[in-house]
Amino acid sequence: MSLEDLRVAPRKTIGTKQTRKALEREEVVRLFVARDAEDHIIDPVIELGSQQDVEISFADTMIKLGKACGISVGAAVAAILR
Repeated sequence: MSLEDLRVAPRKTIGTKQTRKALEREEVVRLFVARDAEDHIIDPVIELGSQQDVEISFADTMIKLGKACGISVGAAVAAILR
């Protein structure tokens, strides 16, 4: 899956809080993480996704991830939901 898959996904989360909650509910199909996001923000989300064997993809920048989500600001984390 690529950022284009995230762009056209009917159900997704944008941001750390929403994505973490979706992971806790085990609704995440694919996790997207920006490489330039701060480690203390993304590490707990990556850890939770890894524990659930969720496939993780990386975007080069927060701006690219934000654009893929359809927002005009950067995003550290996003996910495609079931």
